[in-house]
Amino acid sequence: MAQGRKGKLNYRCPRCLMREIDMDMLFDSAKGEYYCLRCSFVGPESEVQRLNAQFRAKYLDRTVRITDF
Repeated sequence: MAQGRKGKLNYRCPRCLMREIDMDMLFDSAKGEYYCLRCSFVGPESEVQRLNAQFRAKYLDRTVRITDF
């Protein structure tokens, strides 16, 4: 999903991302939480960042060609 350069950064839903579904999260300013329309994940920004960092660590070597086993 494309995102413009203006405005606040859109986060990807960590639960959907683990299932390889690219879904943007929406922000509820009244509660200060992000939520996903697809899987009903709700959490603060710190939790979303932590789970997205966990996803990046899991797929860290996906662009590295492994030739030695």
